[in-house]
Amino acid sequence: MINLTAGQLDAWLAQVFWPFVRVGSCFMVAPAFSAVTVPPRIRIVLAGAVALLIAPLVPSPAGIAPFSAAGCVITAQQALIGVALGFCLQLVFDAVTLAGQLLANSMGLSFAFNLDPAHGVQTPVLGQFYSLLVMLTFLALNGHLRLLEILVAGFQTLPVGTTGLGPDGLWTVVQWGAALFSGALGIALPGITALLIVNIAFGVMSRAAPTLNLFAVGIPVTLVFGLAIVLLGLPTLQSSFVRLLQDAMALLGRLNGAGS
Repeated sequence: MINLTAGQLDAWLAQVFWPFVRVGSCFMVAPAFSAVTVPPRIRIVLAGAVALLIAPLVPSPAGIAPFSAAGCVITAQQALIGVALGFCLQLVFDAVTLAGQLLANSMGLSFAFNLDPAHGVQTPVLGQFYSLLVMLTFLALNGHLRLLEILVAGFQTLPVGTTGLGPDGLWTVVQWGAALFSGALGIALPGITALLIVNIAFGVMSRAAPTLNLFAVGIPVTLVFGLAIVLLGLPTLQSSFVRLLQDAMALLGRLNGAGS
């Protein structure tokens, strides 16, 4: 007859529960996994499967029950780590979407809204186009597999415990928020500059020919120039996204304590 003690049951539960909390929290925020089209049940099942696979490799704090006071602190820390990792990666995609919205405002497409399937909200159609394009690029580059690799490796470099990210890690996450604006400006600035030159040209034309109806001529011409800029800027968009993605993956490694 097999005799199981409460300590053994707590140890087995902790071996799976805390990895599940960290992985599940990341999946609830990370791009691709957190899309509205992915049901929460699928995310929970996927997080549970990953937790079961890596449970034998995860060192757990000895003598701490999952539902004790110290165990609740560890649970909160694991949830915070998972949310921070997913949030930092999601900012890269939000930066590209913001760049599309800025460009759409400059070319007269700010009134063209559509439902964003990834977030479930109304966004300008150009921002949604950019979002879908970089999502396909992310999946083609196996970014989702790289995220799983970072999560699994993080249990060795940042083991389960009551310390968590610490003040330095949290401040790093706050500073990474600047990437949302710098990345968006870096992607949208060439197109905005070109459209600004077009608008200046129309201003000169209005001074030379005051009878010219700029609303009838300017908006279609600006839209055509804007679409041409979007087409010519697609290679730059993807290269900028790949650079931001590399920086984000390096940041996730530093948050996990890997130092790279």
